[in-house]
This record gives sequence, structure tokens and C-alpha cells, in this order.
Amino acid sequence: MSNTFSRLTIDPKHLYLEIAQTFQIAGDSYSTAGARQRALTNQLCLNAFLPWLREEFTSSARVYPHTMALTSFWEVVNGTAITFDNSRLVLVPTLAIDLNELRVPQEWVDIPDWVADYYIAVQVNPDDGWMRIFGYTTHQRLKTMGVYDAGDRTYSLEIEDLIPDLNVLWIAQQYPQETLQAAVCTLPSLPTSQANNLLERLGNPTVVFPRLEVPFQLWGALLTHSGWRQQLYERRQGLPQQWSIPQWFQSRVSNFAQQLGWEKGEYIAVGSRMRSQDIILSLFRQLVIVNNTYKLRVFPIGNLEERIWRFELRSATPGSLIPIGFKLRLLTEDLQPFDNNEDTATTAIELLYVEVMLEPGEGLVWEIEPAPEDWEREILQF
Repeated sequence: MSNTFSRLTIDPKHLYLEIAQTFQIAGDSYSTAGARQRALTNQLCLNAFLPWLREEFTSSARVYPHTMALTSFWEVVNGTAITFDNSRLVLVPTLAIDLNELRVPQEWVDIPDWVADYYIAVQVNPDDGWMRIFGYTTHQRLKTMGVYDAGDRTYSLEIEDLIPDLNVLWIAQQYPQETLQAAVCTLPSLPTSQANNLLERLGNPTVVFPRLEVPFQLWGALLTHSGWRQQLYERRQGLPQQWSIPQWFQSRVSNFAQQLGWEKGEYIAVGSRMRSQDIILSLFRQLVIVNNTYKLRVFPIGNLEERIWRFELRSATPGSLIPIGFKLRLLTEDLQPFDNNEDTATTAIELLYVEVMLEPGEGLVWEIEPAPEDWEREILQF
């Protein structure tokens, strides 16, 4: 056995994995020392667990919603979600030495879009280079048997109420009988003005625990909108506007947007209001939808001052068509529809597009059905 575990009393029911002892988190990626420590603990846990999961059980396992979103989660809450074989688990690491419970932040339990099937309790010892999975539970058991602490907004389950052997989870996956998820309440819709007020208040990095500053219904509603969650993270880092489309055209695509695949380049445009073979500058990102590759483009019709914008979806493969039933949809920043905000492929078609006139500073969210892989809502500011 590795020297990493030489001083441990090994429990054969538990999974032990080695972790890196030299891994570092960029100091400027988080607003507080606590957030940096939380991110480091979660990253060490994820780096050890995900390769093991892929090798031992399922190659389909991946971070949810995607790796680039992790900083905006870890800035404010402990835990990392992983999807696999139509299921979801949340790794909940702790640095505690004396373990007596699994303590899960309320966000992972009561935000409908964040709810998982399984919650994995992980003890992390970065100094000695190991981590131990000391049990797991289901969302159903956590909601019905767990104790809710309103002080720190967590659900806890005693260690003796956890299932200690992770192999039981994989066996249960093969013979699904247990109800995994309990019902959760829906969260209110936030108007943009209220969301902006919350972002202004909670985006101040001197607010050390933003998750405890406002009622959970408001906090959960803010976080469930991935565009607002990303804005909260950026504000707490003191970053300038990262999602201004006019700025992208006039200078360069922001670093955050580049990491998500946004690029800028020339494009031959056709269709409504465009002359044949017009060569224009556009913003675009590549998307994988139902195992095929597409390109979403955004570009102005005429001058930027005219404030008319076109969103366009095409196959990335020349000559390929968009299948029947695909939809391209635009929504307001607070996810409300408006007139002529959607284009649907009623037959196999070359492209889908939506054109819209916007006021300066107005935000839009784009959606595509079926949803692209690793997709989260983005708020593009105009």
C-alpha cells in the first residue's frame, strides 16, 4: 500500500484516494481566503474522484454544468456536481478531522436545478495527500431524515445514517427501486431590477458570506439563473463588464467569454436585410447539439448605432441542414419572452435566425432546443 496511507487505520468499506500535495489555486480567482480554501478543497477532491469514477464505473462522468462554471459555484458554496449515466451526484468535501455527519449546503438540496440524486461525503487531508469517502446518501433521505440548520443553511445527516460503501450506489444503479429525489418548492422569478439590487449588494467582496445575507428564496432564485450567478462572481472579483457585445466588437472578446468558446471573425451573411455575399464581422461560438456541431452567430444589421442585432444558428458542416423541431429563442434578462423572439425549424432548413432591436444596456439570454452540451444561460449585454 502507498506510503500516503501508512499512518491510517483503513476502513475496508470506505474508498481512499491519493490527492496532490502541491496543487495550488490562483490567489486572484476568489474574493476571500475562505473561498480560496473552499475552492482548493473541492478541486483536490474533484481531481482525484472524477478520473477514478471514469475508469472504474462510467466513462460518461463529467462536471455539471461544466468545468468553467466551477469558480462561480465555489466562490459562494461548497460542493461539486457530477453527472453520469442520467444521474447526478454532489461531492461534499470537508477538512474536518473528527467526523460525525455529512453537512450539505441548502443550495444543493432546495434549488430545483441543482438537486442531485446522491450526495457523497468526503474527508480531505491535503497535508498527508489523501481523501476518504466515508459514505453517501440520497436527496430523498437527506430531505426526510436530515436535520436542517437555519443558522448556516445546511442539511446534516449523522454518519451512522450514511451508506458507507460506495459500491452499493453502483449496484443500486443497476436495479433502480429506491426513490432518489424528494419534492422541492419552486423558487420565485426575480425581475431584473431586483436581481440587480441583489448583485449590487452581494457582489461587494466585503460581504463575506453572501449566501446568508438574504432570504433563501431570493438567494436561490438569483443563483439558479446562471447568468446572474456568473455576474455575482465577476462583481466579487472587481472585474469590469465581461459580456458587453458592443465592447467585444470594438476591442476583443473577454477572457471569460473566450473560455466558453466565443470568438470574433469575418463571415459571409445571407438572408433578411443582408445582401447576397455580404462579408461582415460576427461573434460566434461552436455548439454540440445531439452529437452534431453547429455555430451560433451574433452580428449587427447595419451600423452598431442602429442597435439591430441578428442571432443565427447554422450547422458547422457545409451542406448540412438543421433538423425539424430545432428552436432558436431569445429571452429578456429575467427570462421573459417577447414578440417574434423565436424561430423553429418546421422542415429541415439551412439556418434559424432571430432579429431584434435593443436599447443600450439591454440584456438578452439565448436558448436552443434541444439544449447544447455543457450549456448554461448567458446574459449578453447590448
